[in-house]
Amino acid sequence: MEFLHKDEHTDEGLIIIQANLDDMNPEWTSYITDLLLAEGANDVYWIPIIMKKGRPGVMLNVLTAEDRLPRMETVIFRETTTLGVRYIRTACHRLGRSFEKVETRFGVLSVKVGYHQGQAVQFAPEFRECEEAAKRYGVPLKDVYDEVRSRYMGRP
Repeated sequence: MEFLHKDEHTDEGLIIIQANLDDMNPEWTSYITDLLLAEGANDVYWIPIIMKKGRPGVMLNVLTAEDRLPRMETVIFRETTTLGVRYIRTACHRLGRSFEKVETRFGVLSVKVGYHQGQAVQFAPEFRECEEAAKRYGVPLKDVYDEVRSRYMGRP
């Protein structure tokens, strides 16, 4: 069993960048998300909102380290229709993490395990590996996911 444990910690110096958009093609969101993540964003998420005059829109939220702010702004201003952004200073407490391998009928797959105060408190199969196995074996993704969870929970 592979064990790459990192201590839990709090990240300081993080910024949430927000922009409200009511005039952008919603099909662009996944493209923009990928660009922001490629530039080093810690997280990118979109929230549906109702804007002035009852117009539907989305709120873009980008969690990033302060030193990456110029790169994030470049993507946001080049790729979205916003004319401005807001900044919220924040911190993030992260659990310690390890990746463990489990043997399944779909091959050896990874499980991400989260630790709080030295105790395993969360675990999840590694999604991309499960997705690839489901495609390779022609089975539903949920079958692969369920087997990985079951094998991890039943390990010695």
